[in-house]
Amino acid sequence: MRARSLEELQELYNKAAADKKGGFGRGRGFGHRAQMAKGKPGNTKQTVSRLWGYISGYKIRLLAVALCMLLSTASSLVGSYITRPIINNVADFSVPVQERVFSLGKIILIIACVYVFGIAATYLQQRLMVSVSQSATEKIRNDLFNHLQSLPVVFFDRESTGGIMSRFTNDVDNIDVMLNQTLVQFVSGAITLIGTVCFMIYTSRVLTLVTLIFIPLMLFMTSFIAKKSGKYYKQQQSALGAVNGYIEEFVSGQKVVKVFNHEQVCIEEFEKLNNDMRSKQFGAQFFGGIMGPVLGNLTQVCYAVTAGVGGLLCYKGLFDVGGIMIFAQYSRQFGMPISNIAQQTSTIFAALAGAERVFAVIDAESENKNDRNLISSGEIKGIVEFKNVSFGYRPERTVLKNISLAAYPGEKVAFVGSTGAGKTTVTNLITRFYDIAEGEITVDGVDIKDYDRSFLRKNIAMVLQDTHLFTGTVMENIAYGRLDAGEEDIIAAAKVAGAHSFIMRLENGYQTVLEGDGANLSQGQRQLLNIARAALSKAPILVLDEATSSVDTRTERHIEHGMDRLMKNRTTFVIAHRLSTIRNADIIMVLEDGEIVERGSHDELLGLKGRYYELYTGLKELD
Repeated sequence: MRARSLEELQELYNKAAADKKGGFGRGRGFGHRAQMAKGKPGNTKQTVSRLWGYISGYKIRLLAVALCMLLSTASSLVGSYITRPIINNVADFSVPVQERVFSLGKIILIIACVYVFGIAATYLQQRLMVSVSQSATEKIRNDLFNHLQSLPVVFFDRESTGGIMSRFTNDVDNIDVMLNQTLVQFVSGAITLIGTVCFMIYTSRVLTLVTLIFIPLMLFMTSFIAKKSGKYYKQQQSALGAVNGYIEEFVSGQKVVKVFNHEQVCIEEFEKLNNDMRSKQFGAQFFGGIMGPVLGNLTQVCYAVTAGVGGLLCYKGLFDVGGIMIFAQYSRQFGMPISNIAQQTSTIFAALAGAERVFAVIDAESENKNDRNLISSGEIKGIVEFKNVSFGYRPERTVLKNISLAAYPGEKVAFVGSTGAGKTTVTNLITRFYDIAEGEITVDGVDIKDYDRSFLRKNIAMVLQDTHLFTGTVMENIAYGRLDAGEEDIIAAAKVAGAHSFIMRLENGYQTVLEGDGANLSQGQRQLLNIARAALSKAPILVLDEATSSVDTRTERHIEHGMDRLMKNRTTFVIAHRLSTIRNADIIMVLEDGEIVERGSHDELLGLKGRYYELYTGLKELD
């Protein structure tokens, strides 16, 4: 395989990141990074309104924060202004030294009290704002996580795991930074700027006019640098997404890379992406880094011009020395709020963009949204019927076509067919992971849309091909099948599944803690625990989606009798990986291109010498 060019690599990763325009992105986990900070959010007013809804419950604390900001700013400005009489007093040699010293000490004590008061106000403001921001982000995370539990499976099909995780980490963290730091600095800077201008006007209108001349120049430089840095920042995020995506691919597929000796090609491709990111990061960091120095130098120029004009006024006897000193200090402080506000603007926009992404998930339609009174109690026997069901994951592509079948308690219905024939789709529809557009599926004669989803799924036990174990003990993982089960029930279920013997060989038996999705177990052992979950459930409907595909032949035969006990008196749907495992099925459905082309028992289908016969004899030849 050749090493791809930089343009090809970027096109591939950018296409993956933007696979779905608007709404929820599809593709790689890095996609969110490219979308996270692309400028202003789409609906700033609505986003700000919703964020206000999360902090509006803390109005008293917010008022206290605002008051503390005012007091802190006032103490800083007043403290600076009080130095005016100190300087004038020291410079007034007509007053006796003893009197000047006494007056100086008194003013210094007043200044100390003012600054201590300001420090206390700043401390209280920070404590209150942290409590507000943390409480708000806690609510946002809770709302986000709680809503995720109610979203349909189709949402998780089109949204990458990395994209979902970024809502909880990057996006919510950006909101927290904005509420806790950026917003405070923005408001505080605005208050400081207004207060400084007021004190400057009070001190000298002429010098204030001189200082304000520099405002247009500062605003122009701020706007120019912000546009430049914003352009490079977007390019940097795109390049970062490509690098992260490539690393993700390499780490997850390193066995394939090594077995095909693809290391050198990977190194060359990564170097291209890494060099591209370096050049774009240089532009972003350069223009982002010069904002402070440029505005700082303009502030120093403003300070020098103001001091010069003030000196002339003082020389002419139109101004006092103390006034010149404090005004020069105010002119130096004048540029700082402007610089801070300019620098915080991009952070606020990034946080608002992140908030929009979070709210987009929270606003996603819940699968439980239904105005009708749904059946949520009673006894289900397990009579399942498909009546002319057609379904497609996308409207333009039909996966199942006019499927009709019936299954009764105690029956074992098996689905076989080529990959992509629609076998797993049938079982996904029973659990209402997806809703059908045409036809009807009933359980005990009632349309499954009339059942509450939670109640329906409570009566269906599933053993999937892909297992997932949670962090916790073996016993806790099996108990996931029925949370109110006792220890004896859990052990009995493990015995039915054939998992008891290997569990007892573990270091702590049923109390062995599993981490990393059961990484210390073999794939077959993980699947046995998955089967034990289903055995523990008392659900009348059982779905086995290639449940023994990860189990070796010897283990499969070992649990065969246990599986028979598990399926007793239950309506069982089986998707077979090995056709030999479904020979005793009551009825076998042969699916091809979304249609049932054959149905019957094992012997009946072999007698037809049709598609099932081809599949079965082909497997025997492979064996």
